[in-house]
Amino acid sequence: MSNLKNELAKKANNSVTDNKNKEPQTIKDWIKVMEPAIKKALPSVITPERFSRIALTAISVNPKLAECTPQSFIGALMNAAQLGLEPNTPLGQAYLIPFDNNRKINGEYVKISEVQFQIGYKGLIELAYRSGEFTNIYAKEVFENDEFEYEFGLEPVLKHKPASGDRGEVIAYYAVFKLTNGGFGFEVMSKSDVENHAKRYSKSYGNSKTPWNTNYDEMAKKTVLKKVLKYAPIKAEFAKQVVQDATIATVKTDVGEDIEVESQNVFEAEETDYQVIDQEESK
Repeated sequence: MSNLKNELAKKANNSVTDNKNKEPQTIKDWIKVMEPAIKKALPSVITPERFSRIALTAISVNPKLAECTPQSFIGALMNAAQLGLEPNTPLGQAYLIPFDNNRKINGEYVKISEVQFQIGYKGLIELAYRSGEFTNIYAKEVFENDEFEYEFGLEPVLKHKPASGDRGEVIAYYAVFKLTNGGFGFEVMSKSDVENHAKRYSKSYGNSKTPWNTNYDEMAKKTVLKKVLKYAPIKAEFAKQVVQDATIATVKTDVGEDIEVESQNVFEAEETDYQVIDQEESK
């Protein structure tokens, strides 16, 4: 009888272990399983329940997200949670973008649908202000009928006076920052410069659901804003947050264990070449 009890107990334990280690089958299952990890990552201003609803709404609005690998979807979702940015909402803080990626599997390249995480223009502004280093930071469109002039050199000048009537077509974008220590900087890009940059670096450019298609001006302003931030002495933590833009992250975990997110930056090195300063050095 004792042996029988031991055998039954052993089978019961194995059953519990099997259920614990069984991977979720759908993205919705993954979201449910990941709720504890998401809760740990989120700032207090966003509840896990709200964040989960946002994720499910994103799938409903763009069904192609459900066709992507669950690991990349959850990885992108965790990036958004860790940054405290709401993805795929009218706030424009961040985006989850589906696209086809060629992965090398068993020596052969296979096309796999994955999710790319992108920080929106407003999300980048939010992260900048959170860093505590900026008193002002923004980007603007320049229209053909505006009064606009700029000059670099030892005494840089930037002047922009919007036209009071018909402003015409957008011809350029610029970004400006001012630091708490009084330092400042600006960058200007023509519309064609922005277009070429997007074609070269954005893996999701051309996708009908990408913000480059649905919210072009916001993405253009983010592009010139990231460019000007290369000249700002930003803290290491803020630099890490910016680097998470345009990444594919995958979840590596046994169900029930701690979550590990591995990120792959898909922008060229030019995109992440920021002047980073130490937390101690900035004091």
